[in-house]
Amino acid sequence: MATRSKSIPHLDDRDETAVRRRILEAAFTAFMKSGYAATSTLEIATRAHVSKRDLYTLVGNKQEMLMACIAERARRFQMPADLPVPRDRESLGRLLASFGARLLREVSEPKVIAVFRLAIAEAANAPEVARTLDSTGREAGRTALRNIMQQAQTSGLLDGPPAELAEQFRGLLWRDLMVSLLLGVAERPNERESERRASDAAAAFLNLHP
Repeated sequence: MATRSKSIPHLDDRDETAVRRRILEAAFTAFMKSGYAATSTLEIATRAHVSKRDLYTLVGNKQEMLMACIAERARRFQMPADLPVPRDRESLGRLLASFGARLLREVSEPKVIAVFRLAIAEAANAPEVARTLDSTGREAGRTALRNIMQQAQTSGLLDGPPAELAEQFRGLLWRDLMVSLLLGVAERPNERESERRASDAAAAFLNLHP
C-alpha cells in the first residue's frame, strides 16, 4: 500500500512512523479480540490513543488497516533478490528445503495463524478479510515459490508449469499441518522440525521429478 502523502502537522516523520505502527498494532489486537466486522475505527483509535482523523490520515479506513497488517507479515515470504539460481538437483533440493523451512516457521507463527482463523470466522460477514489474506498474504509465498520453480525450469532441472510445481511442493511440505494448527490440535514446529519436514518434502518432490 502506498504511503499517504498527507502528513499530520504536529508530527515529524519519525513520530508518524511510530504512531502508524501503534495504530496497526491496535487494529490487529482489536480484530483478533472482536472480529473484523464488529471492530469500529473508533475502537482502534481509542486503543491507539489517537484521533480518528489521525487514524485516517496515517493509515486509512478499516480495510486498509487490515491490508497493512497482512502485508507486514507477507513481506517475510519475499525471497532475496540475490538468491542463487539452482544449477543442479542438489542445489535445487537445498533451495527448496531452505525456503520450505522458512515458510513453515513464518506461516505457523501464532499471529499468522490468528489471521487465518479470523478470515475463516469472518467468511460470511466480512469476506474481504479472506480475499485480502489470499491476495496479499498467501500470494507472497506462492510467488516466491513459483519463482524458484521458474528458475529451475530455466536451468533445465524441471518440466511443467511453475505454478503447478509450486503447489505440488506446498502440498508435500504442509500435508495436514495447517488444518491441525488451525484446529489447535498441533503445536508450531520448532526450527529443527521445520528443517526436517522441509528436507523430506524437497526429497519427495525431486523423486517425483527425476
